[in-house]
Amino acid sequence: MSTPRSARRPLIAGNWKMNLDHVAAIRLVQDLALRLRGFDHKMVDISIHPPFTDLRTVEGIIGADRLPIQLGAQHCSSHEDGAFTGEISLAMLSRLSVASVIVGHSERRQFFSMTDSDVAATARAVLTHDLTPIICVGETGEERESGVTHEVLVRQVTAALGGVDRGVEERIVIAYEPIWAIGTGVAATAEDAQTACQAIRALIASDRGEASERVRVLYGGSAKPENAEELMGMPDVDGLLVGGASLGAESFAAIIAATATCYGQTAGKS
Repeated sequence: MSTPRSARRPLIAGNWKMNLDHVAAIRLVQDLALRLRGFDHKMVDISIHPPFTDLRTVEGIIGADRLPIQLGAQHCSSHEDGAFTGEISLAMLSRLSVASVIVGHSERRQFFSMTDSDVAATARAVLTHDLTPIICVGETGEERESGVTHEVLVRQVTAALGGVDRGVEERIVIAYEPIWAIGTGVAATAEDAQTACQAIRALIASDRGEASERVRVLYGGSAKPENAEELMGMPDVDGLLVGGASLGAESFAAIIAATATCYGQTAGKS
């Protein structure tokens, strides 16, 4: 028997990328907190993923005000420690109350040569430290035009699952982020997102059976208040990985509100 969609808590994750210093981070989180005041967060998970230099500051605000927000990181090393200049270990992130880590974002793959095997190793390390990996997969515009989207997803999802032990599938999140839609303002249609997320769930099912019904699959790529409710209305879209729209409290709160609406809730006033 398949798990009903309502059993998968929706996740709205904001990826700040290389934006906002710690002073700007304080203003954004405080503004977001005001907009989420009175928000019933029992059925919606919210995470924000600031730059490393902002983590300690944001952790302090979340903890002091007991905000319904999880702290996430944008990347980590698969190594425990050592001579890896510029990298950040999971032990360091854990001490900062980080709950999740984005793994294999397309920009890490494209600009920092992160391979499928690197993604698998990093996902495994994140799980070892009892954190949630948000594993990113998706095709380029050229691959989409060539009609090989499914082949790309098969390769990336299969490789990523190689870092996930059997029995812990529900602890991972897969984010479908079509590279041609990231930062371009051109989002996939809700139907495109559903097709890809459904395909990803089917790939997990082919290897892990019914565990696939407990894995949250997100869509990422120019998600914004205007398309959030339509995207979240799709049965296999369990949340959104939000880039630019997460840099404004008003737009990010509106996306959260749209998600709450899809799941029969009322979000806080903005």
